[in-house]
Amino acid sequence: MSDIQTSTGGETANRGIADWLCLAAAPTFALMALLSCFQAGDVTMCMSASPLTGMPAMYLLMSAFHLAPWLKMLSGRH
Repeated sequence: MSDIQTSTGGETANRGIADWLCLAAAPTFALMALLSCFQAGDVTMCMSASPLTGMPAMYLLMSAFHLAPWLKMLSGRH
């Protein structure tokens, strides 16, 4: 019986870690977008002819794709 309780507790702990880890993706990608804008020291690199080119745009897109856990948490759903 204690084996079942231990494995259930371990699964719960792992699930909690996974829940918090998925919240880290969106802010991390947003920070990477900012850093890639200023990495070369030239802000105009971020404001090129097309806003959908380059690494900053890719990082912002990835940040948007990883917003679901934040939206779920803010709406109160589990």
